[in-house]
Amino acid sequence: MRRRVLVAVSTLAVITTISACGSSDDGNSGGTSGGKKSLTLIQGTKADEFYVTMACGAQAAAQSLGVNLDVTGPEKFDAGQQVPIVNSVTAKKPDAVLIAPTDTKALIPPMTQMKSAGIKIVEVDTAVEDNSLSVAAISTDNLGGGTLAAQTLVKLVGGKGSVLVINVNPGISTTDARAKGFDDEIKKTSGITALPVEYTNDEPAKAAAIVSATLSKHPDLAGIFATNVLTAEGAATGLRAAGKQDQVKIVGFDAGPQQIQDLKSGVVQALIAQDPYGIGQKGVQTAVDALAGKDVQKQIQTELFAITKDNVDSPDAQKFIYKDKC
Repeated sequence: MRRRVLVAVSTLAVITTISACGSSDDGNSGGTSGGKKSLTLIQGTKADEFYVTMACGAQAAAQSLGVNLDVTGPEKFDAGQQVPIVNSVTAKKPDAVLIAPTDTKALIPPMTQMKSAGIKIVEVDTAVEDNSLSVAAISTDNLGGGTLAAQTLVKLVGGKGSVLVINVNPGISTTDARAKGFDDEIKKTSGITALPVEYTNDEPAKAAAIVSATLSKHPDLAGIFATNVLTAEGAATGLRAAGKQDQVKIVGFDAGPQQIQDLKSGVVQALIAQDPYGIGQKGVQTAVDALAGKDVQKQIQTELFAITKDNVDSPDAQKFIYKDKC
């Protein structure tokens, strides 16, 4: 089945990536080695090219700066899977940790223990509600990205019809902000009907099923905003299965290989792309600066880029296209 193929490809890509980056997926940082500072990147999930690309940027920066970097993360974007990994990394006492928390609340206790162990924390992409735990937080302007997605989708659907937001899970700082930015902006258009937000638990197959069910209930569905890579993949799959790719416009958030293929084939009309490679680079640089006792900027935002079929092959777009391996 299609969904099994997608999952298998994603998993293989991630395994290849971690191997290529010289990373460990067991969180074994082991403290300093040979006088080098030891860092660990805890991804939000290994099954997402966004975090694969972030790891590539982090590894490049680590090599340039002469520090050791391990990479680990849960199989799914799930706090229950990530918390034990955080605890394991804390027990090994690296000098600093880059972490993409999978929940704004659930990760506070293990990150508090991590900070108490003397480990510098840099939040990358996502964040918890307690901003005192990290020395810095590096992310995209997700609220602005949601606004841009709404503006783009309104133009694509001609300012009329029903639109649907397909999100991951409530309680994720980044995707919550994207959905809010989208909702705030879409309310300004009187001809658009915003349907209730649907959640996928970051499962492409569930996103595809949501699209199928929504089309049955709302034949006037004109547009979909998918808030991340796996959700966009599933939404596109659902439209293809229903034969509605010419009727319903999709604006995706993120630009993984499958999204780029869907963009070029016309299934997705626009992608709001982040710069995960740059987030990884800045995360390592910030951690190294903090360990050296330098002042670091508390909040750092990275760029967004709207990729369309017209500009996808341009030099400007290339740095925003995600990788499936380093």
